[in-house]
Amino acid sequence: MSQVLESYAQGSWFTPTDEGTPLADANTGETVARISRNGPDVAGMIDHARSVGGPALRALTFHQRANLLKEVAKHLMGHKDEFYALSHRTGATARDTMVDVDGGFGTLFGFSSKGRRELPNSTVILDGPLERLSKGGTFVAQHVYTSRPGVAVQINAFNFPVWGMLEKLAPAFLAGLPSIVKPAGQTAYLTVAVVRRIIESGLLPEGSLQLLVGSHRGLLDQLGPQDIVGFTGSAATGAILRNHPNVVSGGVQLNVEADSLNCSILGPDVTVEDPEFDLFVKQVVTEMTVKAGQKCTAIRRVIVPSSMAEAVTEALVARLSRVTVGAADHPDVRMGALVSLDQREEVRKAVKALRTSSALVFGDPERVEVTGADDGSGAFMSPILLRAEPGAREPHEVEAFGPVSTIITYDTVAEAVETAALGKGSLVGSLVTHDEVVAREVVLGVAPWHGRLLVLDRDDAAESTGHGSPLPVLVHGGPGRAGGGEEMGGVRGVKHHMQRTAIQGSPDMITAVTGHWTTGSRRAVGDEHPFRKDLSRLRVGDTIASAERTVTRADIDHFAEFTGDTFYAHTDEEAAAANPLFGGIVAHGYLVVSLAAGLFVDPAPGPVLANFGVDHLRFLTPVKEDAVIKVTLTAKQITPRTNADYGEVRWDAIVTDQDGEAVATYDVLTLVAKGDA
Repeated sequence: MSQVLESYAQGSWFTPTDEGTPLADANTGETVARISRNGPDVAGMIDHARSVGGPALRALTFHQRANLLKEVAKHLMGHKDEFYALSHRTGATARDTMVDVDGGFGTLFGFSSKGRRELPNSTVILDGPLERLSKGGTFVAQHVYTSRPGVAVQINAFNFPVWGMLEKLAPAFLAGLPSIVKPAGQTAYLTVAVVRRIIESGLLPEGSLQLLVGSHRGLLDQLGPQDIVGFTGSAATGAILRNHPNVVSGGVQLNVEADSLNCSILGPDVTVEDPEFDLFVKQVVTEMTVKAGQKCTAIRRVIVPSSMAEAVTEALVARLSRVTVGAADHPDVRMGALVSLDQREEVRKAVKALRTSSALVFGDPERVEVTGADDGSGAFMSPILLRAEPGAREPHEVEAFGPVSTIITYDTVAEAVETAALGKGSLVGSLVTHDEVVAREVVLGVAPWHGRLLVLDRDDAAESTGHGSPLPVLVHGGPGRAGGGEEMGGVRGVKHHMQRTAIQGSPDMITAVTGHWTTGSRRAVGDEHPFRKDLSRLRVGDTIASAERTVTRADIDHFAEFTGDTFYAHTDEEAAAANPLFGGIVAHGYLVVSLAAGLFVDPAPGPVLANFGVDHLRFLTPVKEDAVIKVTLTAKQITPRTNADYGEVRWDAIVTDQDGEAVATYDVLTLVAKGDA
């Protein structure tokens, strides 16, 4: 008898005592594993996440968490053959598996990179600039993101047992929130295999990842206002979760990704001879057949100009007729089986509903020629292409979660926009056009109904990732019918799992709380130049107060001649005098910044390795000839790089004139050696 799938709970693997029910190979009907509805103690799992996993994660900086995600991805890549073999048993071809398995690993790498490049090596994220709340500057505020002392419960769908888990796990982990993963039953054996490899690696802090296989009965009952539930699945189940008392009134945050009748629109400018026509046809067929159409981002509605309907139909039928259906691991197969016989039956019911207002133009929902397998044992189905009657409602209301798309026609661009909106909210839409006017009208019209939009044409096609590919750096989610949720989106996805708070206080208190120097805070001006200090000795607030420098007319003339910047305000006295902003010759802004650098640098070799940028540069007041400037440079933020012998230091720079008025402000970015901690 096949093994009953285990959960990972409270630091150990939990094996149900009953035999469970079989999970069938989508290709052969053979039992792959068994699954029980009797799971571990969910209250204990939540307590373990909060009391063990959460504190361990929050003790790590964003960079440390990011590096762990990278190491997990590298570890999993070493077991890819194992995951591919199991993935084939879900009905996924090699192409499908690459999207799920390799896509999942890529998501870990993506979030790891974002965490190391865009988040501080700290446990607090600043959100926006300092808000000055008083005239004297002694009362200020700073918005910050901090980690929640809760748990992220992730209820996933059957179609992406690897990517679906990792795209939720990665941002939660970066945010310092431990995860309890609840996979869908049909493909849970693949999720279990991946989690087992993660746990055995020992890379993640104990309690930061737990796995609940089987029923999640009672799980939401244990959650509270610091907890987050991420759900991917049907709108019906999403509605049940929304109505749970702990969501309605208990403060549990719920993020839903539900049904989505995604569309692809062919622009009215496209003819059969245009490259965009072939791009459109190829994209539709790809989205119908990858994962046998079992994708939340698949194209369900094919919206085309009435004048192009026949040509599009013929081209789609011709390409679909070349699609080979069969065993997922057969080299000649382009589309595998649906995940189960039950799922195939659900798709057939949906097709029947669609056919009340649409004609079948390709395929047979009841039979299909199968390659490399027994069509009587596997959950195989033909691709199904329908063509809607004018005014049909069903294509905008019924989702067949399989290899099914419906052609819908329009006569004007405005009608195309209205038709797209009839889906009442989608994860993704695409427009294939080479007309920029059409692109603007359609995109601005349909954007409120979509989480992501692809504009595809001959210029971006070669490098486009396609209609149906969510990316770690882009938001994944959609309004209305699509659930109203939002996942990924790079650092945005991390912040979704954190709490934003406005902190009010004195500048010194804000600096103490955030670890980031705040304007108005104390500056530490000492005898030793801060550029002589490595990271082990440099402190936030260490300051250089420079000597003075007179900006002469000779300086201005030389800079103009040397750089070629002979703008009249620097070279033509009469024209400069007539300028109401200047009233005479003024120094180049970049001259002022260059002279300021000469005032604060320490020329000798030392811990400062390089200047790698300037941020937020603003020229506040014109600097005229014979003005006397000086600069104050303060260590604002210190970010040691993990696995490197140096770190980043952000310096606050303010250049003032002889009257003490600020003439320029900016941040200087340097790389500084770590030294001996």
